[in-house]
Amino acid sequence: MTLNFSKKLCHSERSEESKKDRCFKLFRMTNDKKIIPMNYWLVKSEPYKYSWEQFVKDKKAVWDGVRNYSARNNMRAMKKGDLVFFYHSNEGLEIVGIAKVVKEAYQDPTTEDTAWSVVELAPFKALKKPVTLAQVKADKQLVDIQLVRLSRLSVASIKPFEFDRILALSESQNSS
Repeated sequence: MTLNFSKKLCHSERSEESKKDRCFKLFRMTNDKKIIPMNYWLVKSEPYKYSWEQFVKDKKAVWDGVRNYSARNNMRAMKKGDLVFFYHSNEGLEIVGIAKVVKEAYQDPTTEDTAWSVVELAPFKALKKPVTLAQVKADKQLVDIQLVRLSRLSVASIKPFEFDRILALSESQNSS
């Protein structure tokens, strides 16, 4: 099954508040014309081990070495074209960019144990401004995000409204 991608950037203005809401929707369309909603994810990397800047230079990365079953299951659920926030953990503590899944899960080549999988990711775009963990924790719309609720999980699922909210935080004037 070949997937075609269509990108729709939504924009509406609330006149009474004169605030802009933005949403970023991507859908996959299969060859048989079925529209499949996009899934969103977050991966963590310690910048001293593998930073966003190095990821951009490399142009693609095999996301390997994951040894947590929940994180592995999230990687196995990733589909080609899904968008993935890139989070700097331990130092920085901020979401710095968006990657795209370019190859779905397959056997982790760093181990013979068939329980573990990898995906391949490519940089999609840097965030306008990084969104810090403190900003995420302070935002009432993100109270249930896995980044906070399951803080040790290295590969997390992100709900569409959480994805949109983080993008809005990245574009807001109050981001630091």
